[in-house]
Amino acid sequence: MALTAMDIFKLLPRTNCRKCGQPTCLAFAMQIAQKKAKLEECPDVSEDAKAKLGAAAAPPIQLVTIGAGTKQLQIGNETQLFRHDEKFHHPCGIAVRVSDTLDDAALAAKIDKTSKLQWERVGQHIGIDLLALENDSGDAARFAKAARTLAEKSPYALILITKSPEAMKAAAAPIAAQRPLLYAADATNLDAMAAVAKETKCPLVVKGDGLEATADLVEKAKKAGADQLMIDPGARDLKGTLHALTLSRRAALKRQFRPLGHPPIAFADGADPFEETMAATTYVLKYAGIVVIRSDDPAVVLPLLTARQNIYTDPQKPIQVEPKLYPIGEPGPDAPVMFTTNFSLTFYTVQADIEASRVPAYLIAVNTEGLSVLTAYSGDKLTEKAVRDAMEACGIANKVTHRKLIIPGYVAVLSGKLEEATGWQVLVGPKESSFIPKFLQQVWSQV
Repeated sequence: MALTAMDIFKLLPRTNCRKCGQPTCLAFAMQIAQKKAKLEECPDVSEDAKAKLGAAAAPPIQLVTIGAGTKQLQIGNETQLFRHDEKFHHPCGIAVRVSDTLDDAALAAKIDKTSKLQWERVGQHIGIDLLALENDSGDAARFAKAARTLAEKSPYALILITKSPEAMKAAAAPIAAQRPLLYAADATNLDAMAAVAKETKCPLVVKGDGLEATADLVEKAKKAGADQLMIDPGARDLKGTLHALTLSRRAALKRQFRPLGHPPIAFADGADPFEETMAATTYVLKYAGIVVIRSDDPAVVLPLLTARQNIYTDPQKPIQVEPKLYPIGEPGPDAPVMFTTNFSLTFYTVQADIEASRVPAYLIAVNTEGLSVLTAYSGDKLTEKAVRDAMEACGIANKVTHRKLIIPGYVAVLSGKLEEATGWQVLVGPKESSFIPKFLQQVWSQV
């Protein structure tokens, strides 16, 4: 269990030297207990206290690093069951399976196809993170060759999947610098797999038949020298996997049960793409560290990535774009001028619909602290003063010869006040962004 402020105080020098910036050691202990200070801020703390406090203060779920350089992926280190309590910090990895039975041409085609599973959404880059290479051939040399090819030519980190410690060593050792994830150590091969993980310094998945067996194997793997661990409780059906993921998260966070304090990996299977997507999305939401899927179809992958992006954003801090003037196309001095809020989803929707109209325009993103149009208006963030200040800050008056401003239809009530505040003629645009192309093509051209 986590140490209390009094437990921490007993381990401190108790000299009240104030070198840490606090008036007393007790005050410093209270700051540490509340995670507002770090033990390193005390220059006189003993090594024994560092060891005890370090172990107690370790994250309930271990931070595991897979890959290296531009391929690096960090998972784990989560502290909450529910994102509204704070947020989830390290987005789970999405991996696509690859078989080592593919010939060179097919493997190259697979690399090319999966390399394109990347998108831009509301101003953020989303994409898969890993390729999971399976030793379906049973041939260690073929497995190792495929691993080297993926390591050299794929933009993603790797998961190496085999039951054979010999095949695992053959594949992992040459690419150890890229830190592939080794899957998996179970009751039949734990010592040998842990030895490979220790030698290559690569993270290792421990797979058990249920949570209790998994916890036992984790302890054995640690004693064998494997220190970066993930867990797989062994379930493959949706109900069993969800149950295991939830219980392991609760055990780690609520009971500080260290053997299950490791990010879990989940495998999504289904009779059709819909079932696979449903299962994978469920595991992203609760509480997989990595989700492995079979499909490389964008229609399966993109919804999964969208769900991950949504669940791993900070619920208390909306995704925002920089509040400024955005030229769309190549607008001239007679181009229409519009505004919206700097909430990313609203902004990029409006931007896309303006682009669809093929009418070059200026779009002003008004700073509403990331709130949508109606929410910002209701919260007194989208006002005539806020719009006027945004227009003055971006210098739009120097870029167009007219003085006409198109406003969102949902805030038509601002028309009069905006005209008084800005001196511009206000045109009320459509309520729905999807009608912007028709408005610009038909209404603006007649103004």
